[in-house]
Amino acid sequence: MEFPSNESATSEVERALSVLVENTEDDAALDALAGSEVLVPVPDDTDDDTAADPTTVALPVLEQDGETPLVPVFTSELRMAELLPYVSRYRLVPLGALASQWPTGDLSLTIDASSPHGLTLNSEGVRTLLARPRG
Repeated sequence: MEFPSNESATSEVERALSVLVENTEDDAALDALAGSEVLVPVPDDTDDDTAADPTTVALPVLEQDGETPLVPVFTSELRMAELLPYVSRYRLVPLGALASQWPTGDLSLTIDASSPHGLTLNSEGVRTLLARPRG
């Protein structure tokens, strides 16, 4: 069995994001997105033991006055560098697994925020749209 290269997987996820910008209920695009891996920046204040623990992911939460806090994730190092050029550490995490463990409350997820296909989902959208069983 041949596995796609990282570049191929990234472009598949970007295509899914582009479809979802137009139609957030496209099942094929949601399945592709939920089955993809994303880069989650490791917050600067995360200690080395926590950053290295494969069972824990420290979420980088961006907060602005009057806005819902959000967690940025990215489809590639290039997309991450466009928005957060000083990030030195990140974790590669299956998006569906991240969504299935998404905290309750007001916390949004933004995927490739600086790109034309960027997508932001509120907390409920993350849990209902991306925490999908894969079949």
